[in-house]
Amino acid sequence: MRRLINRRPDVAIGFGLMLLPFVAVIIAYMVASDARLSVNPNDKLLPGWSTIAAAIERMAFLPDQRTGTYLLLEDTISSLTRLGIGVAVATVIGGIFGILQGLIPYFRSTFNAFTSVLSMIPPLAVLPILFIVFGLGELAKVVLVAVGIAPFIIRDLALRTEEIPHEEIIKAQTLGASTWQIIVRIVVPQMLPRLIDGVRLSLGAAWLFLIAAEAIASDSGLGYRIFLMRRYLAMDVILPYVAWITFLAFALDLALRLFQRVAFRWMYRGN
Repeated sequence: MRRLINRRPDVAIGFGLMLLPFVAVIIAYMVASDARLSVNPNDKLLPGWSTIAAAIERMAFLPDQRTGTYLLLEDTISSLTRLGIGVAVATVIGGIFGILQGLIPYFRSTFNAFTSVLSMIPPLAVLPILFIVFGLGELAKVVLVAVGIAPFIIRDLALRTEEIPHEEIIKAQTLGASTWQIIVRIVVPQMLPRLIDGVRLSLGAAWLFLIAAEAIASDSGLGYRIFLMRRYLAMDVILPYVAWITFLAFALDLALRLFQRVAFRWMYRGN
């Protein structure tokens, strides 16, 4: 008798099992929406599919009567720009400090405790400070994203750097390699794919910080639009926006994963 832990679904069954939770959520929503709309046709909490479709058409495919812009496109560009700059800054800082902290003992002794303390500070708690220091413009939102995820990337990459077999470092030194050569020729090539893993894992937190910043002080962006529509209980707009943010986050994660597979094929040899 085969144990359950040794049974693996084939491709078709695996695909069906993957879709099962999504289908269950959609069915549950349809049942709940029909139940509420049958009692109150004007209910806003769980709008019907036709109402949601009309809201998507209005936000994505029709220009706004006041500004003449396509609101979903404008909000998406604003949010992705802030997110991209913040994540890029955090990636550079995390990559440099993570490698140095994991490889050089003096650097580790100096910054390890400091990085640990920084990672424990809730980024949303310092959001008012960022608004006071940097103002209510774009800089504060970008800094929040960068400050929010950089300590995590640093600690993750430092641990990964420490996992490099010590024999490799010893052999490089035996062959006369300097510290700089060891970093460039041995550590960096092995840590770049791990850095991408760290960025992928931090994207969810980056979106959280961005949405919070946009909700508090912004005139555009996906988070701004969601919290603006909250005032009017416009769930027909909020739900598509949440779904769109989820799709963008999934697409970014998939793009990073595909880039990792193409740029660092040596990681997947033999798999």
